[in-house]
Amino acid sequence: MHIEQLLLKNYRNYEELEVNFENKVNVILGENAQGKTNVMESIYVLAMAKSHRTSNDKDLIRWDQEYAKIEGRVQKRQGSLPMQLVISKKGKKAKCNHIEQQKLSQYVGNMNVVMFAPEDLHLVKGSPQVRRRFIDMEIGQVSPVYLHDISQYQKILQQRNHYLKMLQIKKQTDHTMLEILTEQFIEMAAKIVSKRYEFLRLLENWAQPIHEGISRGLETLKIEYKPSAEVSEEQDLSKMVKVYQDKFTKVKNREIDRGVTMFGPHRDDLIFHVNGRDVQTFGSQGQQRTTALSVKLAEIELIHSEIGEYPILLLDDVLSELDDYRQSHLLNTIQGKVQTFVTTTSVDGIDHQTLKEAAAFSVEAGRIKKIQ
Repeated sequence: MHIEQLLLKNYRNYEELEVNFENKVNVILGENAQGKTNVMESIYVLAMAKSHRTSNDKDLIRWDQEYAKIEGRVQKRQGSLPMQLVISKKGKKAKCNHIEQQKLSQYVGNMNVVMFAPEDLHLVKGSPQVRRRFIDMEIGQVSPVYLHDISQYQKILQQRNHYLKMLQIKKQTDHTMLEILTEQFIEMAAKIVSKRYEFLRLLENWAQPIHEGISRGLETLKIEYKPSAEVSEEQDLSKMVKVYQDKFTKVKNREIDRGVTMFGPHRDDLIFHVNGRDVQTFGSQGQQRTTALSVKLAEIELIHSEIGEYPILLLDDVLSELDDYRQSHLLNTIQGKVQTFVTTTSVDGIDHQTLKEAAAFSVEAGRIKKIQ
């Protein structure tokens, strides 16, 4: 899978842009604040219908404009697929093959991307929220059902928290509504956690040999899911539902006192272990970076195994963050099989065949041109 053409209108600092890319490594060069990352982000947004940099879609619209538009032509095994996303103050409209998609969960997954940016090095040492977002975005790419479930879960969670607040301040006294919301909440929570366990097992299977390779056989990586309730991977859905039911019965009064849902997938976390030690707490910076890199490279292979095509890889200003050895490992892994976008201020000092053969583009003040 690769993106052949990208068109932008009123996107960030781009008034208009039309650019053709090659099915290999595309290096986007330029000074900071010229629009390199905006090109990269627009490819991500075209695929995922949301940004990795902001949760406010209005940030994507060029100053003083009503809307932003991203269009792309993606080549897949089945042929060419035109995609379009229009972002306005009213919301988003997505088209695939010129047909408007009624739900974004039907749209996401038509084009697959793996993004690796400096903030992804926080995957290991950042907050649990960063890791939950990572897992939800990645499962969503290969499972539209999961995207739908997580969206439903968020709605029910919001309603449940609101109702708990009403009970807390005594604006409501009837517990029947809370019981209905709790039942719906538990059903979705069990589905989500079950899918997360399944996904992380696959991810670990791909990440372990990659991590071993990068660490020259000295380290073994394990990924552990850390639920906020006593559910486990061995339990089927009905057993998980029972665990949640018991848990919520026990904490009902505490939740009303606090006015918030205390357990569920929105409170869960991941732990990365290297040689049996929690990398977040005990790992060196090198081990944390190797773990993040292994997980990202594993994602590429996992998506390929699930959909039969390699995703597009976006490396946003990340090469300069990696030492020569990890750089080489990354570039060797992708060579010749994954369309890759690299943003950087300079390729000086990166001596690798993949970059020597890359297509190069320069970006300046919201304009991009191919370097011959």
